[in-house]
Amino acid sequence: MYAEVDVEKCTGCRVCEKVCPTLSINVVGEKKEKLAVVDLDTCAGCGACAERCQFEAVVLKTLDEPKVISVDPHSVDEEKIYELCVKASLHPEQIICYCTGTRAEEVAAAILMGASSPEEVSRMTGVRTGCKVECIQPILRLLKAAGIEPKPLKDGWQWYGITPTIWDIPEDVVKKYSARGFYFEEDRALFKKLLDTIKAGGE
Repeated sequence: MYAEVDVEKCTGCRVCEKVCPTLSINVVGEKKEKLAVVDLDTCAGCGACAERCQFEAVVLKTLDEPKVISVDPHSVDEEKIYELCVKASLHPEQIICYCTGTRAEEVAAAILMGASSPEEVSRMTGVRTGCKVECIQPILRLLKAAGIEPKPLKDGWQWYGITPTIWDIPEDVVKKYSARGFYFEEDRALFKKLLDTIKAGGE
C-alpha cells in the first residue's frame, strides 16, 4: 500500500506528518495553501496517517507492484544479533511490532547494518513505532544496547520513550513487593532461562 493525499480535503494540520514513522510526509506551503506531500520512495504504507487524519484526507492505495520492506536476520552474524538482543533484554524471536509481525532479531539486524534511529529502523523493517504498546521502546532499547543514543529527527508524536520492564525495577522495590506476592526474581529467572535456550540451540 501507499498513502495518497486528497488535496481537496487536506487542511495542512500536520497530524499525518507527526505520526509518520518513516518521516515520509511533509506539509509544505504557507497558511491556507499548506498541503501534505508523501514521499513514495520511503512510504511504508503502514496507514498511521490515514487512521489519524480527522478530515479523511489521506487514503491508502494499492501499489501496482508489491514492495517488501524487511531485513533478513540471516544476512547478519547471528551471534551478534543474539548478543544485542540479550543486552536489550529481548528474546531474538520476540515480536516487537504486532502490526507488522516484526521480531527483535530483524530490528537488531537493521541496527547492525547501520540503522541509527527508530525512523531508519522503520524504513528498513516496516516497524510502525507509534502504537504505544511495544514498537518504539524495544527499538530504543536495542539502539541503546548498541551504544546509540538517538534523538528525534523531527517534531513528532512517535517518541514516547522506553517503558520500564522487569529488568529496570530497583532492587529495593523488588525486595519490598516480593514479600507481598510479586514474583520479580522468579520472572527474571524464567526470562533468563528463555534467553539461555536460544544460545543453547533451543534445547
